Amino acid sequence: MKQFLKPTILGLLIPILFCQCGNQDSIKETDEKPNVIIIYTDDLGYGDVTCYNPRSKIQTPNIDKLAADGMRFTDAHSPASFCTPSRYSILTGKYCWRSQRTSELQGGYGEPIIERDEMTLGNLFKNNGYKTAAIGKWHVGMEWTLKDENAGQGEKNIYFKSPLKFTPVDQGFDYYFGTSGCTSDDPPFAFIENKNLLGLPLIPVKDLQVIGDFNRTTGELYYKDVLVAQDWAHEKADTIFANKAIDFIEKQVKTDTPFFVYLPLSLPHIPWLPAEFIKGISGAGPRGDLIALADYCVGEIMATLQNLGVEENTLVVFTSDNGPREGVNGHQSAGNLRGYKGSIYEGGHRVPLIVKWPGKVAKNSVSDELIGQVDLYATLANSIGHSLATNEAPDSYDFTPVLLGQANDKPIRDVYIHLYFAVRKGDWKLIFDLESIEDVSMKTVVAEELYNLKADLAESNNVIEDYPAIVEELKSVFVELNSRGYSRPTIY
Repeated sequence: MKQFLKPTILGLLIPILFCQCGNQDSIKETDEKPNVIIIYTDDLGYGDVTCYNPRSKIQTPNIDKLAADGMRFTDAHSPASFCTPSRYSILTGKYCWRSQRTSELQGGYGEPIIERDEMTLGNLFKNNGYKTAAIGKWHVGMEWTLKDENAGQGEKNIYFKSPLKFTPVDQGFDYYFGTSGCTSDDPPFAFIENKNLLGLPLIPVKDLQVIGDFNRTTGELYYKDVLVAQDWAHEKADTIFANKAIDFIEKQVKTDTPFFVYLPLSLPHIPWLPAEFIKGISGAGPRGDLIALADYCVGEIMATLQNLGVEENTLVVFTSDNGPREGVNGHQSAGNLRGYKGSIYEGGHRVPLIVKWPGKVAKNSVSDELIGQVDLYATLANSIGHSLATNEAPDSYDFTPVLLGQANDKPIRDVYIHLYFAVRKGDWKLIFDLESIEDVSMKTVVAEELYNLKADLAESNNVIEDYPAIVEELKSVFVELNSRGYSRPTIY
């Protein structure tokens, strides 16, 4: 395994509904297809990165450079405010709430929630001549080999020595290396490569760390009765992911084959156990150190592209699966937004999103266009000259015109639905009473809060009593989108 050069402190600090654009904004077929990398962090907030929050107590020079070399979005949203559903949507271009299976968290033994015949980003790129890799935290389910086919995928019913039956390599990815569930807190704590579980035999650990409660200040988390690979170490997982991605990129560059890398890091998810070389570097405790480590990984990937001479033909997306946990030492992890991970308020799902595409996206550009990560599918499809099939990525809007700096008289998407549950239209955001939505297709929904985000981004002034017409309009939009299986208007 490649070893990272030991960084110095100095090196770390320095180094949707009413409009859709047509084919005239597509990338010319004569253009060389770009390599594509998505770096997907875990629980990184709007205020964690210095290019979004100059007062952040964490230095993120590599992420900041990415923004300086590309476009930074200020109104971009994860599909949900927690892990699994966001990953489903970014991979499929489909709203996560359309199935109850995708609206729940998956553990390490969870079954696949992406249907076997459902297109993923892996399929998209592989079908267009790319070599594809998913490296990191999968968290949308896999199929294990069972001892008893009539019993469920519980830990005691899994035959770990046998290859898994269904993993990302069955969903469009030529190569997979990572963990089945959440890398940092879903057993089994072991890596999977393609279909094989590594580090066997797994060791049953009675107490991993010390039994207790999650500590917000230190990020300590405790496990009881879990299976752990013989060489497992939480602190090393993400640098291993970055190294594996670098290895894959180097191999593909030698073959002169375009590549797509989906790199879902587990940083800065709990437990906050930073690697030794990064400990204490931030002013925001162990969690802040993990954000500095994520920045370091970004820097290693970008340096690799530059050293291999492929930086100019590589499209890089950097974003987060949901909002952050609360910061410490005065660090505002969500900036001035209300709420954190798991919240329907902006702090739960408004996240950093940066796109670097040399020669296409203007350097140091900023967009306040409303977009969701669900829109990455259609946009990346356009970037490689792929026309979406009728039922492909049914909720994904192509925001290529925004990336290319083309003027539009209307927004790319005017409506967006947030999981658990709110509807956004223009500057307005309507939040519903979750208990009134037992099934997302029901029309008996009760609205509770209304905010004008242009005037009140902090969502401090509920004006639902003042704008009954706006409330009814947004409710009708929400019901309409729930009553059909798509929102992209050109789909049928």
